[in-house]
Amino acid sequence: MTTDTLVLDAAAQDLLFREARTANTFTDEPVSDEQIQAIYELVKFGPTAMNQQPLRVVLVRSAEGRERLVKHLGEGNKAKTAAAPLTAILAVDNEFHEELPTLFPHFPAAKGYFAERPVREASAAMNGALQAGYFIIGVRAAGLAAGPMTGYDAEGINKEFFTDGEHSVLAVVNIGKPGENAWYPRSPRLAYDEVVTTV
Repeated sequence: MTTDTLVLDAAAQDLLFREARTANTFTDEPVSDEQIQAIYELVKFGPTAMNQQPLRVVLVRSAEGRERLVKHLGEGNKAKTAAAPLTAILAVDNEFHEELPTLFPHFPAAKGYFAERPVREASAAMNGALQAGYFIIGVRAAGLAAGPMTGYDAEGINKEFFTDGEHSVLAVVNIGKPGENAWYPRSPRLAYDEVVTTV
């Protein structure tokens, strides 16, 4: 298939998808708050159900914060996180429904749909995962590499960083310029015909 079927030019397609990889090492070049804000200001427009915005991001920059995080990571994720220039904890706010009168004002009953905690948690997890995906693409759009991880003690991270009990970690993402030997070999993907059917 040719790349000219898409409106996005081939270089941008490569940057965001084909050439982008999960980085496992990073240079020591810093990632600025301005870069992260620019990423957020772009990806906040990604679609979610009822315009829910459950994603919350904790930027781990300090040595103390990194130590608090690394102790909850799986063994294979500790060293690369300790060395990354920036790590983001992506979590969801399970009380996101409180914001719906502002975020979804044309449907005043929206908040009431999520009165029960299990319903809120399920919706926060789904829409937060969407937002986490947008965030990773945004990191790539900024010319940076992302190293998302789910190998951690979720309960430990939740207690360590979200003491209110209202937030749940979704992923931990190392961010920066890729370092030496940053990539594992590309894993296979399913073919179009294995995924798409028409009815």
